[in-house]
Amino acid sequence: MANIGSYFSIAAIFIFALFTTSPSLCLAVRKFLSSETDTKFIKTWCDATTYPDLCFVTFSSYAAEIQDSPKTLTTKSLFVALNSTRLASKNLTDISKTQGLKPRETEALQDCVEEIGDSIDELKRSIVEMDETAGKSFAFRMSDIQTWVSAALTDEDTCMDGFSETATDGDVKANMRTLIEKVAHLTSISLAFVNHYAGANK
Repeated sequence: MANIGSYFSIAAIFIFALFTTSPSLCLAVRKFLSSETDTKFIKTWCDATTYPDLCFVTFSSYAAEIQDSPKTLTTKSLFVALNSTRLASKNLTDISKTQGLKPRETEALQDCVEEIGDSIDELKRSIVEMDETAGKSFAFRMSDIQTWVSAALTDEDTCMDGFSETATDGDVKANMRTLIEKVAHLTSISLAFVNHYAGANK
């Protein structure tokens, strides 16, 4: 019977020859392995949030960009929360112009648009501060970001509270809650990342 070790040697030579004669295959394998590592990094961070499934689905598509960088992941989460909040603001504004709304519904929508506007400003300030390197210390900078993202989440929660009154139509309330809940969940994830990043770099 042939020596088992010789089979492994032959296999190793074959694999080496395959990779050296097929650079595209080698690159594809490297990208796959790198992507697997990056995805695990994102999953580890997402598992520490309140909404791990939403988190992983949202950020795993950015794995190649994020790689294993806590700062890049945290910054990306702020951008995602900001873009989602901007879209919600546009939708809320459009809904507020709908004919046939009750006065209470119109008032709640207008208040919500204002709250979401504040949330957008706070997320934008946080993104600018993440890229800042001069002036403040890291701890002071992160403290400001934590305050702003937390305030953005509070604004979004306040927006939803405006639709909890019984005077608000059930359909309007359901639509608003669906719209704002996702925004609030993404902001919550971003806040968790900010807190994690700040704590890991003290």
